[in-house]
Amino acid sequence: MTSSPTPPAAHSGPPTAGRPLRRLTARGRDEAHRVASPLELFFDLCFVVAIAQAGAQLVHALAENHVGEGIMNYAMVFFAIWWAWMNFTWFASAYDNDDVLYRVVTLVQIAGVLVLAAGVSRAFEDHDFLAVWLGYAIMRIAMAAQWLRAARSARDAERTVAVRYAVGVLLCQVGWLGLLFFPEGARPWVFLVMAIAELCVPVLAERGAGTAWHPHHIAERYGLFTIIVLGETVAAATVAVKTGVDEHDALADLVPIATGGLLIVFSAWWIYFAVPIHGHLRSSRQAFLWGYGHYLIFASAAAIGAGLEVAVEQTVGKAHISTLAASAAVTLPTALYLLTVWALHSRHFKAGIAQQVVLPATALAVICCTFLGDWAVFAAGLVSALAVAAGIVLTSRTSAHGGGARATAPVA
Repeated sequence: MTSSPTPPAAHSGPPTAGRPLRRLTARGRDEAHRVASPLELFFDLCFVVAIAQAGAQLVHALAENHVGEGIMNYAMVFFAIWWAWMNFTWFASAYDNDDVLYRVVTLVQIAGVLVLAAGVSRAFEDHDFLAVWLGYAIMRIAMAAQWLRAARSARDAERTVAVRYAVGVLLCQVGWLGLLFFPEGARPWVFLVMAIAELCVPVLAERGAGTAWHPHHIAERYGLFTIIVLGETVAAATVAVKTGVDEHDALADLVPIATGGLLIVFSAWWIYFAVPIHGHLRSSRQAFLWGYGHYLIFASAAAIGAGLEVAVEQTVGKAHISTLAASAAVTLPTALYLLTVWALHSRHFKAGIAQQVVLPATALAVICCTFLGDWAVFAAGLVSALAVAAGIVLTSRTSAHGGGARATAPVA
């Protein structure tokens, strides 16, 4: 991220192949044809394991009617996953030189997320955060090493920024020890304080100078991770279909859940990718709000999948919650996703009040679907799909009447 509209000077081309070790210097923000690398794609793929573990534990907690505790643990674990991913993503956008050492350190970070994933169940069930802390420590120490390496090749303000990042990352990692040694009742407060501290590191590190991240590359990276998270939701809808096939008596009850779930995830994909958001990432304020706001997008998208599994378990009698609670497990994260995507993406491309109110009104309608009993999920999916259709119609009409450059895509 950046807190300055004028990043340090950087070369405009991709890293030069050849030597196994090269200086870790900044890349250019104007570099042409910048796309995600195979290593970045592999990095994202390995995060699926951690996301799946967090989602599975959320399903278990909600199904057992441990709602408050489950949501709290989910928020804490997902923050660790998201923050580690996000820090690597913005660093790689500015400094990826793809040499041997860079690849090795990135693979160490991947090992860290796998350790974190292995500890998710103990964090939820036994409130034991040791493995989660250890996995996070591996990722963050490796990230600090990347920043120190960048500092070694940098000068003046750019070097100061890199050192600030490294120091901030390491200090925060020490602070997270509170999750291991503080009483259980104090741990939510430790999480809140340390989450705020982590969020402040980029703001303080880039004060007066910025890193040379690439807007188009960043938008692509976030889009790819959104697809991965939505993929988890598709898997949950598939579980509904499989369960219906295995338990023939419940097939008629599960088909609406599976159909509604697919409509929700299809609509979620359409709405997110309807606008070219990279052109909006210009100022420091836009970058911070957009990047940080994706915690809610990613967490809610993954929670939709968990909610679908809860709805399935409740339908077949395996969950100890009411139909209303099971429906809310799907509709509430869906509404949060719609509102957050509207706030971060869509509203910047709307033309007129009619287009602006589509997603907020849809979020409200989805919440109202919660009270429709066994048809709640199907209704929420139908409402989401209708929002996409309404967005297409409104945008087409605006374009036909010369609505201008802001109505250039079939937004919802």
